Amino acid sequence: MKQRQVVCFVLWLATYGAIAEAAGEPTIEVARFSAQQPGSGLPEGWKPLTFKKVPKPTTYELVRDGERVVMKAVSEASASGLIKEVKIDPKEFPIVQWSWKVENLIQKSNVTQKEGDDYPARLYITFEYDPEKVSVGKKLKFLAGRALFGDIPIAAINYIWETKIPAGTVIDNAYTDFVKMIVVQSGPRNVGQWIEESRNLYEDYKNAFGEEPPMINGVAIMTDTDNTGERATAYYGDLVFTRRP
Repeated sequence: MKQRQVVCFVLWLATYGAIAEAAGEPTIEVARFSAQQPGSGLPEGWKPLTFKKVPKPTTYELVRDGERVVMKAVSEASASGLIKEVKIDPKEFPIVQWSWKVENLIQKSNVTQKEGDDYPARLYITFEYDPEKVSVGKKLKFLAGRALFGDIPIAAINYIWETKIPAGTVIDNAYTDFVKMIVVQSGPRNVGQWIEESRNLYEDYKNAFGEEPPMINGVAIMTDTDNTGERATAYYGDLVFTRRP
């Protein structure tokens, strides 16, 4: 089921969304939820991502949490996300920064198993196909996949909040090695707390895939529990890409 979700997600990204221009700025704002009004609907450029094989979507709404407005996600045996298409050079803007909070962990979550491929919170970043920046073997594998599924990105990185796997773990997605899972938060220690994250996506990509990253073409947030049938609530704050410090 999740393999179809990945395919649907990347096909959607190839078709819809707005392009973010760098224009020499030190920061690219991908999500500015804090500038919105609670209950005002999705911010410009963000679209729902739903899956035909999953009848119940996760709900997303802008809410006030303390002094700031954030995106709240509630999943009850459901799966869907919010996505935005962008165009960002990870070599020019390698640092991705965001904040998130989860109310609970998913007890049956397991990044190594298809039936455990659920997370209370994840940040999903996809990359476009650039034949100059991929190995011959990966290129052939990608072309075979494109013949079956259409125009898809060459790779994706998931930053995830996991239950058991230690933070810092980098592992193939349970469905495809075109997606690498990077555990950023793990276990109950920070549940219920806002966590500010900062990752060098450029270095993470090189470490995960062993090659230079192509352009970033999409960003998504997702809270999903359709495989485990559990319930999860998460909150997402603003998300930006910045140049090197």
